[in-house]
Amino acid sequence: MCGRYLLLTDLSEVLAHFEVETSDLAALPAGDLVPGQTVPAVIHDGGKRLVSLRWGLIPAWAKDPAIGRKLFNARAETLAEKPSFREAFKRRRCLIPADGFFEWTGQKGKKQAVRFSLASGGPFAFAGLYESWRPPSGEPIRTCTIVTTAPNALIAPIHDRMPVILPRSAEAPWLDPAVRDPAALQPLLRPYPPEGMVMEPHFPFAPGVPQG
Repeated sequence: MCGRYLLLTDLSEVLAHFEVETSDLAALPAGDLVPGQTVPAVIHDGGKRLVSLRWGLIPAWAKDPAIGRKLFNARAETLAEKPSFREAFKRRRCLIPADGFFEWTGQKGKKQAVRFSLASGGPFAFAGLYESWRPPSGEPIRTCTIVTTAPNALIAPIHDRMPVILPRSAEAPWLDPAVRDPAALQPLLRPYPPEGMVMEPHFPFAPGVPQG
Protein backbone atom coordinates (compact mmCIF):
# COMPACT_ATOMS: atom_id res chain seq x y z
CA MET A 1 0.00 0.00 0.00
CA CYS A 2 1.02 3.61 -0.45
CA GLY A 3 -1.23 5.97 1.49
CA ARG A 4 1.11 8.87 2.10
CA TYR A 5 4.14 10.23 0.32
CA LEU A 6 6.53 13.16 0.41
CA LEU A 7 7.30 15.79 -2.21
CA LEU A 8 9.88 18.46 -1.38
CA THR A 9 11.54 19.08 -4.74
CA ASP A 10 10.51 22.40 -6.28
CA LEU A 11 8.79 22.87 -9.62
CA SER A 12 11.86 23.81 -11.65
CA GLU A 13 13.73 20.69 -10.50
CA VAL A 14 10.78 18.43 -11.29
CA LEU A 15 10.42 19.91 -14.77
CA ALA A 16 14.13 19.42 -15.45
CA HIS A 17 14.36 15.96 -13.87
CA PHE A 18 11.46 14.55 -15.90
CA GLU A 19 12.24 16.61 -19.04
CA VAL A 20 8.73 18.03 -19.10
CA GLU A 21 7.81 20.13 -22.14
CA THR A 22 4.89 22.10 -20.68
CA SER A 23 3.36 22.56 -17.23
CA ASP A 24 -0.19 23.33 -16.15
CA LEU A 25 1.13 24.13 -12.67
CA ALA A 26 2.62 27.37 -11.39
CA ALA A 27 3.81 25.67 -8.18
CA LEU A 28 3.85 22.25 -6.53
CA PRO A 29 2.14 21.17 -3.32
CA ALA A 30 4.94 20.65 -0.80
CA GLY A 31 5.25 18.22 2.07
CA ASP A 32 3.20 15.14 2.87
CA LEU A 33 0.50 14.18 0.36
CA VAL A 34 -2.47 11.91 1.07
CA PRO A 35 -5.39 10.45 -0.93
CA GLY A 36 -8.02 13.02 -1.86
CA GLN A 37 -5.44 15.76 -2.41
CA THR A 38 -4.48 17.18 -5.78
CA VAL A 39 -1.02 15.92 -6.74
CA PRO A 40 1.32 16.61 -9.68
CA ALA A 41 1.81 14.00 -12.39
CA VAL A 42 3.60 13.76 -15.72
CA ILE A 43 1.44 12.56 -18.60
CA HIS A 44 2.10 12.13 -22.34
CA ASP A 45 -0.84 13.18 -24.49
CA GLY A 46 1.00 14.40 -27.55
CA GLY A 47 3.81 15.84 -25.42
CA LYS A 48 5.07 15.49 -21.86
CA ARG A 49 3.02 17.71 -19.54
CA LEU A 50 2.97 18.25 -15.81
CA VAL A 51 -0.66 18.32 -14.65
CA SER A 52 -2.73 18.22 -11.46
CA LEU A 53 -4.67 15.04 -10.67
CA ARG A 54 -6.79 14.18 -7.66
CA TRP A 55 -5.27 11.18 -5.87
CA GLY A 56 -7.94 8.45 -5.86
CA LEU A 57 -8.94 7.13 -9.27
CA ILE A 58 -12.53 7.48 -10.50
CA PRO A 59 -13.08 5.20 -13.52
CA ALA A 60 -14.75 6.86 -16.50
CA TRP A 61 -17.76 4.53 -16.13
CA ALA A 62 -18.30 5.19 -12.40
CA LYS A 63 -21.73 6.35 -11.22
CA ASP A 64 -20.50 7.58 -7.84
CA PRO A 65 -17.23 9.52 -7.51
CA ALA A 66 -16.86 8.22 -3.95
CA ILE A 67 -15.28 5.11 -5.45
CA GLY A 68 -12.09 7.16 -5.75
CA ARG A 69 -11.63 7.02 -1.98
CA LYS A 70 -10.90 3.30 -2.30
CA LEU A 71 -8.87 3.36 -5.52
CA PHE A 72 -5.80 5.34 -4.47
CA ASN A 73 -3.67 2.23 -5.06
CA ALA A 74 -3.79 -0.36 -7.84
CA ARG A 75 -2.16 -3.80 -7.60
CA ALA A 76 0.34 -4.35 -10.42
CA GLU A 77 -0.54 -8.03 -10.69
CA THR A 78 -4.17 -7.39 -11.70
CA LEU A 79 -4.05 -4.14 -13.70
CA ALA A 80 -4.87 -5.90 -16.97
CA GLU A 81 -7.89 -7.67 -15.44
CA LYS A 82 -9.62 -5.20 -13.13
CA PRO A 83 -12.32 -3.09 -14.87
CA SER A 84 -11.30 -0.08 -12.77
CA PHE A 85 -7.77 -0.06 -14.17
CA ARG A 86 -7.39 -2.05 -17.39
CA GLU A 87 -8.16 0.76 -19.87
CA ALA A 88 -5.97 3.24 -18.02
CA PHE A 89 -3.22 0.59 -17.92
CA LYS A 90 -3.30 0.45 -21.71
CA ARG A 91 -3.83 4.12 -22.53
CA ARG A 92 -3.47 6.49 -19.57
CA ARG A 93 -0.29 5.94 -17.60
CA CYS A 94 1.57 8.65 -15.71
CA LEU A 95 4.62 9.37 -13.60
CA ILE A 96 3.94 10.67 -10.11
CA PRO A 97 6.95 12.61 -8.75
CA ALA A 98 7.96 11.96 -5.15
CA ASP A 99 10.90 12.28 -2.78
CA GLY A 100 9.84 9.51 -0.40
CA PHE A 101 6.92 7.57 1.04
CA PHE A 102 5.81 6.40 4.45
CA GLU A 103 4.81 3.25 6.28
CA TRP A 104 4.25 2.69 9.97
CA THR A 105 5.72 0.29 12.48
CA GLY A 106 4.85 -0.51 16.09
CA GLN A 107 1.70 -1.17 18.07
CA LYS A 108 -1.60 0.56 17.48
CA GLY A 109 -1.63 3.93 19.20
CA LYS A 110 2.18 3.99 19.36
CA LYS A 111 3.08 3.69 15.71
CA GLN A 112 6.23 5.28 14.37
CA ALA A 113 6.34 6.64 10.84
CA VAL A 114 9.17 5.31 8.72
CA ARG A 115 10.28 7.12 5.58
CA PHE A 116 11.63 5.32 2.52
CA SER A 117 13.56 7.17 -0.17
CA LEU A 118 16.28 6.60 -2.74
CA ALA A 119 19.84 6.32 -1.52
CA SER A 120 20.90 8.63 -4.34
CA GLY A 121 18.61 11.39 -3.05
CA GLY A 122 16.35 13.59 -5.14
CA PRO A 123 13.04 12.90 -6.82
CA PHE A 124 11.82 9.70 -8.41
CA ALA A 125 8.65 8.51 -10.13
CA PHE A 126 5.89 6.24 -8.93
CA ALA A 127 4.12 4.32 -11.68
CA GLY A 128 0.63 5.80 -11.91
CA LEU A 129 -2.58 5.56 -13.90
CA TYR A 130 -5.01 8.39 -14.56
CA GLU A 131 -8.59 8.87 -15.73
CA SER A 132 -11.01 11.67 -16.57
CA TRP A 133 -14.48 11.35 -15.04
CA ARG A 134 -17.33 13.55 -16.20
CA PRO A 135 -20.05 14.37 -13.64
CA PRO A 136 -23.66 14.92 -14.74
CA SER A 137 -22.90 18.64 -14.74
CA GLY A 138 -19.69 20.59 -14.46
CA GLU A 139 -16.12 20.08 -15.60
CA PRO A 140 -14.41 16.68 -15.88
CA ILE A 141 -12.46 15.53 -12.84
CA ARG A 142 -9.01 14.07 -13.49
CA THR A 143 -7.83 11.51 -10.98
CA CYS A 144 -4.96 9.07 -10.48
CA THR A 145 -3.81 6.01 -8.60
CA ILE A 146 -0.37 4.73 -7.56
CA VAL A 147 0.56 1.21 -8.66
CA THR A 148 1.84 -1.14 -5.96
CA THR A 149 3.76 -4.41 -6.03
CA ALA A 150 5.34 -6.94 -3.68
CA PRO A 151 7.79 -5.44 -1.18
CA ASN A 152 11.54 -5.63 -1.51
CA ALA A 153 13.72 -6.96 1.32
CA LEU A 154 13.99 -3.53 2.96
CA ILE A 155 10.24 -2.95 3.16
CA ALA A 156 9.00 -6.52 3.75
CA PRO A 157 9.49 -6.41 7.56
CA ILE A 158 7.29 -3.28 7.67
CA HIS A 159 4.60 -3.92 5.02
CA ASP A 160 3.48 -6.53 2.50
CA ARG A 161 3.22 -4.05 -0.40
CA MET A 162 5.26 -1.16 -1.78
CA PRO A 163 4.64 1.46 -4.48
CA VAL A 164 6.23 0.79 -7.86
CA ILE A 165 9.23 3.10 -8.14
CA LEU A 166 10.29 3.30 -11.76
CA PRO A 167 14.02 3.46 -12.49
CA ARG A 168 14.96 6.15 -15.00
CA SER A 169 15.25 3.55 -17.76
CA ALA A 170 11.61 2.51 -17.25
CA GLU A 171 10.05 5.98 -17.20
CA ALA A 172 9.96 6.48 -20.99
CA PRO A 173 8.38 3.11 -21.88
CA TRP A 174 5.84 3.45 -19.06
CA LEU A 175 4.82 6.88 -20.32
CA ASP A 176 4.91 6.02 -24.06
CA PRO A 177 1.32 6.25 -25.40
CA ALA A 178 2.23 3.96 -28.30
CA VAL A 179 2.85 1.05 -25.89
CA ARG A 180 -0.49 -0.60 -25.13
CA ASP A 181 0.39 -4.25 -24.70
CA PRO A 182 0.10 -5.30 -21.03
CA ALA A 183 2.71 -7.98 -21.62
CA ALA A 184 5.25 -5.30 -22.56
CA LEU A 185 4.38 -3.14 -19.55
CA GLN A 186 4.13 -5.74 -16.80
CA PRO A 187 7.91 -6.35 -16.51
CA LEU A 188 8.35 -2.67 -15.57
CA LEU A 189 6.29 -3.14 -12.40
CA ARG A 190 8.93 -4.73 -10.18
CA PRO A 191 10.03 -4.02 -6.61
CA TYR A 192 12.77 -1.42 -6.56
CA PRO A 193 16.19 -2.90 -5.60
CA PRO A 194 16.57 -2.61 -1.81
CA GLU A 195 20.23 -1.62 -2.06
CA GLY A 196 19.12 1.53 -3.88
CA MET A 197 16.87 2.68 -1.03
CA VAL A 198 17.21 3.97 2.53
CA MET A 199 14.86 3.76 5.49
CA GLU A 200 14.80 6.23 8.36
CA PRO A 201 12.49 7.11 11.26
CA HIS A 202 10.26 10.08 10.56
CA PHE A 203 8.90 12.73 12.90
CA PRO A 204 5.44 11.88 14.34
CA PHE A 205 2.52 13.20 12.36
CA ALA A 206 0.02 15.56 13.92
CA PRO A 207 -2.72 14.03 16.13
CA GLY A 208 -5.74 12.89 14.17
CA VAL A 209 -3.80 12.36 10.94
CA PRO A 210 -4.62 8.93 9.44
CA GLN A 211 -1.87 6.34 9.78
CA GLY A 212 -1.17 3.23 7.73
